[in-house]
Amino acid sequence: MENIKIAPSILSADFSKMGEEIISLENSGADIIHCDVMDGVFVPNITFGIKMVNDIRKLTKLPLDAHLMIINPENYVEQFAKAGADFITVHYEACKEKLASVLQKIKNAGVKCGCVINPDTDPEKIKDVVPLCDMILVMSVFPGFGGQKFIPSALDSLRKVKKMILDSKKDILLEIDGGINLENVSLVKDAGADVIVAGNTVFSASDRSEIIKKLREN
Repeated sequence: MENIKIAPSILSADFSKMGEEIISLENSGADIIHCDVMDGVFVPNITFGIKMVNDIRKLTKLPLDAHLMIINPENYVEQFAKAGADFITVHYEACKEKLASVLQKIKNAGVKCGCVINPDTDPEKIKDVVPLCDMILVMSVFPGFGGQKFIPSALDSLRKVKKMILDSKKDILLEIDGGINLENVSLVKDAGADVIVAGNTVFSASDRSEIIKKLREN
């Protein structure tokens, strides 16, 4: 599947040698670098912020996908755009009725925008904003920590969102994030995913090039 993109999540990287990790991902054939930004409020974990994205930008030409798991993401859109994010994705659950205006703010900052839904959110909730999006991310775990087990009900959400994308007739990427490995990657592709986020599966592999190739082709 040549059109499948693999986006390793640096949440699973060794933060003490992040520069080496980014170069390793690029050399191993990653398509996108997925940056999980967590604030300890929207999710029960704190990761990194604008400076990390800015520093990574200096090391790679790969697209940076800033997944904002934070409250009031609209307050930080411009900073992440200036730091070099190519995509900024925000949660429906954090934005609710503000979602359309936050997505527009991301677009106005010159960056591709996306919305994210948690495993227990009905995809119908985002139907109205689908045409605004460049990417839609379906979570297959509850956000907060890497290494969690894939939630199979996410496959239904993927199928529903894929139908919305096709109905919109827009060129929108469908991304999946959480617990993706070689055992379930073909299921998420069959359900319509174009972008596969993988953390532990990539970073725990002895040969990252091989695992990225297998995730793309399985």
